[in-house]
Amino acid sequence: MAFSSSFCLPLVSLKPIRLRHNVGEQRNNFAVRRLISRPVGQLARRETSFCCDWSFARGSRVIITPKVPTFIHCRKSFGVHASWLTNSQIAYNAFTLGTAAVLPFYTVMVFAPKAELTKKLMESSIPYVVLGVLYAYLLYLSWTPDTLRLMFASKYWLPELPGIAKMFSSEMTLASAWIHLLAVDLFAARQVFHDGLENQVETRHSVSLCLLFCPIGIVAHVITKALAANTGNNRKRTH
Repeated sequence: MAFSSSFCLPLVSLKPIRLRHNVGEQRNNFAVRRLISRPVGQLARRETSFCCDWSFARGSRVIITPKVPTFIHCRKSFGVHASWLTNSQIAYNAFTLGTAAVLPFYTVMVFAPKAELTKKLMESSIPYVVLGVLYAYLLYLSWTPDTLRLMFASKYWLPELPGIAKMFSSEMTLASAWIHLLAVDLFAARQVFHDGLENQVETRHSVSLCLLFCPIGIVAHVITKALAANTGNNRKRTH
C-alpha cells in the first residue's frame, strides 16, 4: 500500500525581509544641539540629526545629517528705558522736579542775599545747563510733524493764537514750556540780584516776584532802583 503524505508549506521568499518593530521600521532620531557663543550678542545654534536604521539585509547603519547653523541675535537691555513711562508720567515728573530744583536758589536770594554761599551759588551756570538739557529732552518728546505748522500758522510765517493754543493742548508741550519759563525766570532773578548787590538796592521783593511773575519782578526792580537813586540824590543835596 502506497502511503503518501504531503505537507503544504508557505513559500519562503529569498528577498531580504525588513524587520519592523511595532508599526514600522525601528528608528531612533535624536538631535544634538550646541550653542556656540558669538560676539556682538549673537548665538550660533548648530543642530545635527542622527538616524539609526537596522535590518537583516543591510545590517546597522547610522546616517548623519548636519544642518546649517543658524544665528540668533540676542538683544541686550541696558538700564531703564523711557518707554517704560508714559508721556503723561514723564511730563508730570519733569514739572515737579524742575519746580523743586529752582526753589533753593530763590530761597537763598531772599533770606540770605549777602551770604558768601548765596553769591557762589548765583555765579554758577549749572542750574541753567540742567534746565536747558531737560527742556531739550521734553521738546524732543513733544515734537510732531505739525509743530512748525502750528507755530507759524499765518501766511507771513508768524505765530497765531489758535495754533499756539492747539499746540499747548499736549501735556508734554506744557511741561517743556514750564521748564522754559523756570530757566528764563531764574536767569532774570539772578540779574536782578546781582544788580541789587552792585548798586546796593533791595531786591528781595523783586526776586520773589520773578519766581512766578517775572516781568512784574523786573519792573519792580527798576522802580525800586529809581526810588533808591532819587533818595540818595536828595540826601546829598541836604548835606
